[in-house]
Amino acid sequence: MRLYIIRHGETEWNKVKRLQGQTDIPLAEEGIRLARETGVGMKDIPIDLVISSPLTRAFQTAQLLTEGRDIPILTDERIIEISFGAWEGECILDSEVLPPDFRRLFYEDPLHCICPPGGETFSDVCKRTGAFYQSLLNNPDYAEKNILISTHGAASRCLLTQFYEDKNDIWRGGVPKNCAVTMVEVLGGVGTVVAKDRLFYE
Repeated sequence: MRLYIIRHGETEWNKVKRLQGQTDIPLAEEGIRLARETGVGMKDIPIDLVISSPLTRAFQTAQLLTEGRDIPILTDERIIEISFGAWEGECILDSEVLPPDFRRLFYEDPLHCICPPGGETFSDVCKRTGAFYQSLLNNPDYAEKNILISTHGAASRCLLTQFYEDKNDIWRGGVPKNCAVTMVEVLGGVGTVVAKDRLFYE
């Protein structure tokens, strides 16, 4: 099994650094362009199946990337973005609502980041994305498949902890760029990252 894990294209909230979480924000024009260009760049890569977060920005990315190709797209709630609860829509740069230490902890020590009211912790997201990955491993129909996984910044990084011995370094260099693709080869039930944050657009 080979996995192509992609972060969705850019949204208007991405541009201004708002916490999107599970708020359903569509792609901006630039996000549509990036997704289409990524699809062109990946046109020669065989993809058997797409599994997307149900949020519009991820599903749109999956649709645009596979435009003109007869590839089924499924959705799975377990790869939806981290929930920021009551803080969704707040700007991480200048919010008067977010705790003073939130931004630093979010980027530098996410496993100890303050949990938003009604939201999730990074540990929560690691658990559900881990359960998603195990469901792929346990499905014999997927053993030889090339699967595109269209998801989000934090959710994709939490999913990637499945493939590293160090489970504490969530970001591994930072939030992935929009439409960055990480490739994972799964052999004998063991997943190995073979390319990280590859960009297929100019």
